[in-house]
Amino acid sequence: MTAERIDPPDLSPATGFSHAVVATGSRLVFLAGQTALDTDGKVTGTTLPEQFGKALTNLLTALRAAGGTPSDLARVTVYATDVAAYRAHAAELGGIWRQLAGRDYPAMAVVEVVRLWDEEAMVELDGFAVLP
Repeated sequence: MTAERIDPPDLSPATGFSHAVVATGSRLVFLAGQTALDTDGKVTGTTLPEQFGKALTNLLTALRAAGGTPSDLARVTVYATDVAAYRAHAAELGGIWRQLAGRDYPAMAVVEVVRLWDEEAMVELDGFAVLP
């Protein structure tokens, strides 16, 4: 994929996301929502950063299985059960993102939800990628 990440100077500085991503490629990969489930279907981690790391790992595992890499991500939506907690951990979550996915940020949104499919889950990530 070729991706042009656009952060217009007329918008607030993009920190940990891109305002727009223009992606050119031949294959779209739609990634289902991923939480901190292990291979037995159990939610792992008791803190938001632990669960975020596992959910992101799961998302990237699905992406790699489809032949993609983190830089192919064009859009990711984060569903959090507590946006205030997400903001409080933003620096740590950003570090986890950079460690696992690098610095090529997709267009992103964080949405607060009442709950997720598994009651213990604090965060879920879904998205799509454009592959060459």
